[in-house]
Amino acid sequence: MLMPKRVKFRRQHRGRMRGKAYRGSDVVFGEYGLQAVEPGWITDRQIEAARVALTRSIRRGGKVWIKIFPDKPVTKKAAETRMGKGKGAPEYYVAVVRPGRILFEVAGVPMELAREAMRLASHKLSVKTKFVQREANGGE
Repeated sequence: MLMPKRVKFRRQHRGRMRGKAYRGSDVVFGEYGLQAVEPGWITDRQIEAARVALTRSIRRGGKVWIKIFPDKPVTKKAAETRMGKGKGAPEYYVAVVRPGRILFEVAGVPMELAREAMRLASHKLSVKTKFVQREANGGE
């Protein structure tokens, strides 16, 4: 699973997911991308499951980029534990995703194959997504 090698603080506040993603909202590496439409947390397991679905679908053709990384720890207290006694231990890591964020990118495959692969990957994620294409830069 994806997780940070080391962190400065083991536990974090939950925070809130207001606004849109301005950074990471363009397809830059590949030709096609999977863009989040709603905010949410995507776990390390969901990212891995989507990656496996994506790579299996395109069958060794093309290249895949994962544009998100789970760097936020989610803590959980042990079952049947009384209240108090501090915050729980980190259980897993999540990537905070805002609307507009590109999650995955693909290059080197036909558009229909990329669209189908992204559809299969989107079923593994907990946020609604849409298929996007790279926009051609005009003479800049």
